[in-house]
Amino acid sequence: MSMPRFSPSPCTQDLEIPALSSTWVPLVSCPADFPLELFETAISQLIHHPEYNSTLILRSETISTALPPAQSQHLPGLHPHSNVHRKLLPRRPGRDAALEQHCTLYAYDEGEFAGLPCTLVLTPLTEKEPLPYYHPAVSHLAFRYIPSCLSPTTLRIEVIPLPNTPTDPTYRLYRTALALLDTLHRYGWGALTNYQKRVKHDCLVPRETYQDMYLLMRERHKHLVDEWREVTDPLKHVFEDIGIAMFLMLLWKETFGPVSSSTDDQSIDSDTDSDTVPWNTWPRPPGGFVDLGCGNGLLTHILTAEGYSGHGIDLRARTSWGCYPPSTQRALHMCALDPTDIGSGSDGACGDRGNNTDGDSDNHPYSKSVNHPDSSNNNNGNHPYLTPGAFLIGNHSDELTPWLPVLATTTRASGYLSIPCCAWTFDERYSRSRSGDSYSSAGGDGSSAGNDAGGHSGSDEQSFIASLNLGGDGTHKSSYSMYRIWLAHLSEWLGWRVECETLRIPSTRNWALVGRTRTGDPDLALARAQAIIAGVIQRGTFKTRKPEGKAGEH
Repeated sequence: MSMPRFSPSPCTQDLEIPALSSTWVPLVSCPADFPLELFETAISQLIHHPEYNSTLILRSETISTALPPAQSQHLPGLHPHSNVHRKLLPRRPGRDAALEQHCTLYAYDEGEFAGLPCTLVLTPLTEKEPLPYYHPAVSHLAFRYIPSCLSPTTLRIEVIPLPNTPTDPTYRLYRTALALLDTLHRYGWGALTNYQKRVKHDCLVPRETYQDMYLLMRERHKHLVDEWREVTDPLKHVFEDIGIAMFLMLLWKETFGPVSSSTDDQSIDSDTDSDTVPWNTWPRPPGGFVDLGCGNGLLTHILTAEGYSGHGIDLRARTSWGCYPPSTQRALHMCALDPTDIGSGSDGACGDRGNNTDGDSDNHPYSKSVNHPDSSNNNNGNHPYLTPGAFLIGNHSDELTPWLPVLATTTRASGYLSIPCCAWTFDERYSRSRSGDSYSSAGGDGSSAGNDAGGHSGSDEQSFIASLNLGGDGTHKSSYSMYRIWLAHLSEWLGWRVECETLRIPSTRNWALVGRTRTGDPDLALARAQAIIAGVIQRGTFKTRKPEGKAGEH
C-alpha cells in the first residue's frame, strides 16, 4: 500500500468550512488520508521533533505539560485538550535565538467527534523581541483536521499573521505552511500504516548531550575549514570528524572510570577552563586511542587538541600533517601495519623496521618514531602504539576494517569503533557470495558458521540482524548490509558485545560498530583471533602495504 499523493491547494475566500474565527487566515489545504483518531498521534511528531521540518532548528525541549494556559485562543466549538510548553533550540545559537512556544491541542465540544483532538495551535511566546528567522511571521499557527460527511476530509493550515506579512503563494509564509502541511500529511499516513523508522539514532549516546557538546566543539574547531590543505571538501571532512570525535568522547565518558591524576599518558591541559570545556575531567581509554588509517589526521588532531592521548597511523603523510601543531605532529606516524604480526613477538608489526637502511626515511619526521620505537612504550612486545588498554578507531579504514576486532582481541584493547566503508575481508575484497563463510574456517579449523562461528539460526538470527540498526529497505540483501552483518558476527564470535550506532555526521557511510564489553571466555576469543591470523598466513595472499614516499623506499 503506497502513500497517496500529496495534493495541496491554496485556500480561497469561498470555503465550505470557514476559518477558526474572523482573525484567522486559511492558507493551504489538502485531502486527509487518515482518520481523525490518528490526528493526535501524527501531530505529536511535529510537537516533539520540529527539527525534522527545519534545518535551522536543533531540537525542542519540553518545559512543561501543564494545563493549557489561560490566554489560550478561544475557538468556537472547540475546547483546549492538552498543552506542551516547549523551547525551540536553534542549530546556530550565535545567529538565531531560542524561542518558547505553547503547543495547544483542541478537541470538539460536541457532536459525532466530541472529545477528539482536531486542531493544534502553535503560539510563540515573545515580549518585544522579533521572532527568529526559523519561525514564520505569525502570532498563531493552526493545524486543522476537518472531517466532513459531504466533502472529502481535509487538512488545513491557518494563521494569524503579523502586520504587513504577505500570505500569497509566492511568499515565504505560504511556502512554510506548505512544507508543514506536507509533513503532517506524511506523519498521518505513517500513523495509519504503523510506520517504523528504518534508522535509529542516539542508541549509545544521548541526543541532547551530543548536540549541546557538538555545538561547543564546532565553535572550537570551525577555523579548520579555512585552514584546510587537502583537495577534498573541507565542510564535509571537518564537521564529520568533529562529530566522530564528540561521539567518541561521550562514549568513553560512559564506558571508562574517572581520570587518574597520576596517569602521565592521560595528562590534561590544566590551563583550559573546565567550565568552558567540560570534557577535561571526563573518563578516557586507559591506553589512549589509536586511529588506524588516520588519513588526513584530522580526527587524531581534534582528539589530541582536546587533551586525549593517542596516535594516528597511515601509509603516507598527508599535506595537512605538517600544518598541525607540534603536539599533533608527534602523534601522527607513517606506518604499514601488519596485523598478522601483532602479538607474534615479531619486529615487523609496523612496516619492515629490521631492514631499514634508507637514511632519508630514518630522518622522516613521521617515520622516525616508527623505525625507532621507544622500548619503554612498547608494552605489547612488538608494537609501539597498540598497547593494552588502547581504544582502536577505524574510520573508513578499508582493508583494516575486518582486522579491528581481531587486533582489539590480540592486543587486549579497551574497545574499538569501526565505521566501515569499502568492504574487505582479511585478505581480499568482500563479496556477497562469501557472506556465509565462517570466521573459524578463515582461521583454518574448518568449523561451520552456523555452529560456533558467530552464526544464529531462525528467529535468533533475525533478531540479531534487527538489533544492528542497518536501515535500508529492511531486506538487508545489499552488499553493504550483508558486509555489516558479517562484521557484526565476527565481533560477536571474537567475544565482543555488539553495539551499533547511526552517527550524526554528514556522510552516507555513518553506521558504526562498537565493541567495548567483553563476553564469554577471553582465552577462547584469543584462540579464535590467533586462528584467523594463522589461516591468513597459511593462505599467503595477504601482503602488507609499504609506507609511501621516502619512508617506503627500503
